[in-house]
Amino acid sequence: MDVHLVDGTYELFRHFFAVPAAADVNGQEVGAVRGVLTSVLSMIERGATHIGVATDHVVESFRNDLYPGYKTSEGVPQELLSQFPILEETLEAMGVMVWPMVYFEADDALASAAGKAAQDERVRQVFICTPDKDLAQCVVGTRVVQLDRRRDILRDEAGIVAKFGVTPQSIPDYLAVVGDSADGFPGLPGWGPKAAALTLSRYPHLEGIPKDWRGWHPSIRKARLLSESLFDAWNEALLFRTLATLRLDVPVFDTVEDLRWKGPRPNFEGHCQQMKSPNLLAGATAAILTTSEDV
Repeated sequence: MDVHLVDGTYELFRHFFAVPAAADVNGQEVGAVRGVLTSVLSMIERGATHIGVATDHVVESFRNDLYPGYKTSEGVPQELLSQFPILEETLEAMGVMVWPMVYFEADDALASAAGKAAQDERVRQVFICTPDKDLAQCVVGTRVVQLDRRRDILRDEAGIVAKFGVTPQSIPDYLAVVGDSADGFPGLPGWGPKAAALTLSRYPHLEGIPKDWRGWHPSIRKARLLSESLFDAWNEALLFRTLATLRLDVPVFDTVEDLRWKGPRPNFEGHCQQMKSPNLLAGATAAILTTSEDV
């Protein structure tokens, strides 16, 4: 079997800015929700059998307690934020397992689910469906891969190395020095993607980088500048790496069979009526009639 893990936060943001606005019977905006549901249903129609979706029920997480500059919900349109609980409720009604995150982030749930699913020898491949570079750290060989569904780009471990210049295990270190504007931490002065790739391909983790710049590999340009930048801000670098490191201890499922899609629940029809989306109900009903057991 294959396992598909979907970044519901990314999907909701993407559809919010890509599809026309649409109101439910009470005037609540649900255009993005309908878009995500249609997208997940299309995965099922194309053969996905085991699916989990992670969402940021609230944008803030434990990382905001570690670093005051970390991303918040400030500036996010209320019309978008209000659709998160609707998406979570409707996905559950459609029969899809959902992990709404409050203390952790959606990325942590995806990382935890990927790690747990990969431990099951019945699983052939785990697809982490998001372009988010944070999730690159979870890729393992060709068994756990990252799939950008919008651009139809699949990256295994070799693909991660080709894109970033470092292995998945070094991605938190890479983000620590380069920074991640989407998550709100700046990285270190002088450390761009090329410098980070050259350095961390030689020394996979920050602790392995020689403190004396004269001991650095000669292929690394501006070694002195990079060394001073790193070791003058060592505590900040370690903090940024902590922010970039995804947690693997989020409670997600007991067994991978919990992710098997078995069709919509009885209350899904009511949700579809509320959203004025009869096509979703018809599609889900048709999908359960044609879905075969995974061999």
